[in-house]
Amino acid sequence: MPMLLIKGFYDIKGSQPDGDTVHFTAEDPAEWSLVGGGLGRAVEHSVTGRAKLRLDAIDALETHYGANRVHQPLQFAHAARDELLGWLGFTDVQRGPDEGVTATTPDTVPGFVLTRGTDVHGRCIALAGRGTPPGTSGLEIDVDAAVLRTTVNHHLLTTGLVYPTFYRSLFTSLRAEMTTVAKEARDAGRGLWPSDVTTTGAKITGLASLTDDVVLLPKLFRRLVDYLQLTMPLTCFPAFLAGVGDHFSILATGERCLGLQRVVETTNGQTVGMTHPPEDLLFEDA
Repeated sequence: MPMLLIKGFYDIKGSQPDGDTVHFTAEDPAEWSLVGGGLGRAVEHSVTGRAKLRLDAIDALETHYGANRVHQPLQFAHAARDELLGWLGFTDVQRGPDEGVTATTPDTVPGFVLTRGTDVHGRCIALAGRGTPPGTSGLEIDVDAAVLRTTVNHHLLTTGLVYPTFYRSLFTSLRAEMTTVAKEARDAGRGLWPSDVTTTGAKITGLASLTDDVVLLPKLFRRLVDYLQLTMPLTCFPAFLAGVGDHFSILATGERCLGLQRVVETTNGQTVGMTHPPEDLLFEDA
């Protein structure tokens, strides 16, 4: 899979990193213009080359979702964040009351990103690595499973602290590797998996259920949070999902779907669960 390599360093002061987003500064800011071959959305970045990465193929529990900064159970949300920053090379991270980073040791850590595009927010969708890059910055390299295993995306899946969440832009061979390690983590009971209720069903009695108790796929969490703001009964949740209209395919069957109601069940007016595991869904790039 050819991906653009960009060399630089991680600098997280003044930001609020979570388990799947982190700031990265390109050594040559002009290289951000190469992302996506100059087509589509540009990577939003400062004049010094600092941009926000959205880590590809994984989804960590939310630490501050939406205008009301709603979170999922912080035990696992913070564990994913801390594992990410520790793996990159930050040995000490100081935070303010809003969880914004005020100081780090070291100040920055060297690394690289491998990317093919951006998301709707102008964040670079990336595989993120540390240390010396496996090629020349500003050029494409072939990313196979061996290169993928050197990234924090792969590492976080092996720890079981994030969910696999796949989009069509990720090549099949890389998706297969990510699926394998995610299943291994689940089978071994690592990280969040022993607490996960994505497919077994989550009892939703209000927003506090989602913030304090229920561990489930963040994409489903975000849809539930948005829905609960409407103060409607949970029995209408499938209709809401149809209106949101997520585009995805079910890998096991090849079926193309519009709306998560195709894989979400609501029972007894309180319990919500998915009929397929996260790694069986392939979402269309936004």
